[in-house]
Amino acid sequence: MATSSNGIQKLIEVGTKIVAVGRNYAAHAKELGNAVPKEPVLFLKPTSSYLENGGTIEVPHPLDSLHHEVELAVVIGQKARDVPETTAMDYFLIVSGYALALDMTAREIQASAKSAGLPWTVAKGQDTFTPISSVLPKSAVPDPDNLELWLKVDGEIRQKGSTKDTIFKIPYLISHISSIMTLFEGDVILTGTPQGVGPVKVGEKITAGITGLLDVNFDVEKRRRPGSI
Repeated sequence: MATSSNGIQKLIEVGTKIVAVGRNYAAHAKELGNAVPKEPVLFLKPTSSYLENGGTIEVPHPLDSLHHEVELAVVIGQKARDVPETTAMDYFLIVSGYALALDMTAREIQASAKSAGLPWTVAKGQDTFTPISSVLPKSAVPDPDNLELWLKVDGEIRQKGSTKDTIFKIPYLISHISSIMTLFEGDVILTGTPQGVGPVKVGEKITAGITGLLDVNFDVEKRRRPGSI
């Protein structure tokens, strides 16, 4: 799996899916009124939702805002099924690298779906709903369980948290997910978001990063209706 400046393009071309982990920070689960989970809460996002650094996040009609969720992304390096937790972090086999990603969420749509017992796909999987950085090689991230993630909206800090506070660590996530579905080269696991999620409105700008490693920026605009100029 390439991890150079064209890493995101390779990721889009090769990866088959994005596996997102919900409620993996206790404080975030509580801020949304959810119970702290006893096992990972998983949902899928399509790779068509990727957006490269510097792109524009599109807010669909009739919404005026989306919620931001900053996350550490784990990039899978090879096909993996039923991986034992003890070997899940074999850097030369399973994990190819890391990236910073945003799990953009249409919260009103998600709330309606949850109340009706329906899936979250429309709230999580639309085009531009997974902004993502270039891929960092494993060698650049010696301890993925001790990274500071942050996010600002128009320069105001909204989220800041450490991956050390995740409930389920990366080896367990890889083992658990691969026991349910085969992971392929280029697949991405979104490892959850720290507390502080909230709305970002049309016309605002998001900057986010992994302290000391990288940062990204995205504009937020209304999605153009088909046929509009």
